[in-house]
Amino acid sequence: MEATSARVMTAEGYLAPPPTPHHYEGNPAAHKHAVRFGMWLFLATEILLFAGLFVGYAVFRTDFPEAFDQAARHLSLFLGTTNTLLLLTSSLTVALAHHNAEHGKNRNAFWLLLVSIAMGGGFLCIKAIEYTEKFREGALPGRFFAFSEITAPGGPMFYVVYFFATGLHALHVIVGMSLLTWVAIRCWHKEFSPTHYAPVENAGLYWHLVDLVWIFLYPLLYLV
Repeated sequence: MEATSARVMTAEGYLAPPPTPHHYEGNPAAHKHAVRFGMWLFLATEILLFAGLFVGYAVFRTDFPEAFDQAARHLSLFLGTTNTLLLLTSSLTVALAHHNAEHGKNRNAFWLLLVSIAMGGGFLCIKAIEYTEKFREGALPGRFFAFSEITAPGGPMFYVVYFFATGLHALHVIVGMSLLTWVAIRCWHKEFSPTHYAPVENAGLYWHLVDLVWIFLYPLLYLV
């Protein structure tokens, strides 16, 4: 992206959008469609990644149903539910930020994105509390497992799935927060307008995927 200092303000008070790539010159609508389509293709690969985790969960739960049941009872339903509410609410504020950016209300979008980023940070803090508790109990994956409350065979396997799935998801939360921060800074500089808001839309789509994955992880790990 060109430095904002090299770009001029439009008559409506927005920063002029970056130039359209040369192969889309004269056809900005096609460029916008290509950007959106590319994001959806990327999200499809992310879904395939987590689908593999869900298949692994199904296989190991079938092999060790009693251990998975015991282990799930030792997860904090309160913390898991709180995290779910945080992500669901953050998806709402991201959607509102997208709506505001699409209508040129950059400062409104900025504050909504800031709230979303704060809720993502809250999610990570709660997850850190959960992880700390598991380390204290010895409820760890593989050969590090030393949690006496789970007596059925397969306890270590549950925590392999738990830490890998939630850890990978937390990494995606961090990436999503970074994207939201990037577009929030651009909102502050009034870069977006009714004709140029694709970065906010695409960052929002990624954040909604992060939320969607957790909506599956939450019942599988905490409720089932």
